Amino acid sequence: MNEKPGIETFPNPHPSRDYHIEHEVTEFTSVCPKTGQPDFATMSIRYIAGDTCVELKSLKLYLQSFRSEGIFYEDVTNVILNDLVAACKPDWMAIESRWTVRGGIQTTVTAEHSSAEDDS
Repeated sequence: MNEKPGIETFPNPHPSRDYHIEHEVTEFTSVCPKTGQPDFATMSIRYIAGDTCVELKSLKLYLQSFRSEGIFYEDVTNVILNDLVAACKPDWMAIESRWTVRGGIQTTVTAEHSSAEDDS
């Protein structure tokens, strides 16, 4: 696995209010570990910020680091969720990856995190 660039954050300007933030990444690319062929997806990153928000330039560079990495859809979606949760500690976050049709099959993977999980 490549060394990933750091995900930067900035202070949540309204930490006393729950509000939803959504980032849509339409040009996500990784590589199928079985075939070596490129895989293309649209990633939706939705979250309710805790004390910090994700800085977008660092998010872009982080996501681009998957371009030549062989990784399954299910794994990359969960890896991204884990890394973003570790970086910004949101109250809630969901990552949805919608993959381009391959072999007549459309795949969508959704992984979710809640800060309530941290309390257990």
